[in-house]
Amino acid sequence: MEQNLEKTLQEIVSGSNIAGCLFANKQGLCLGAKGKASACFAGIAVAISEQACKLEPNANPPIVSLESGNNVCLIHKYGGITGVIYKHNASQR
Repeated sequence: MEQNLEKTLQEIVSGSNIAGCLFANKQGLCLGAKGKASACFAGIAVAISEQACKLEPNANPPIVSLESGNNVCLIHKYGGITGVIYKHNASQR
């Protein structure tokens, strides 16, 4: 499983405008991080995703987009895993 996770992280980071990514379990433990993604953000990302899910409890988990300056942070929960992708805004690169 570790090899699959590492391969997936590498594929994501190699994408255009991607600065980093990470995956965390439902307890907020970082399962893996690549690029400029910090493992210490895993718990916060899971908490943000959980709070966003409370807005519409019967709907699919939302994608949370946090924008700051030239960067965007996307947080999405799928099953028991939360994924975080850090991107550079293409227009401000």
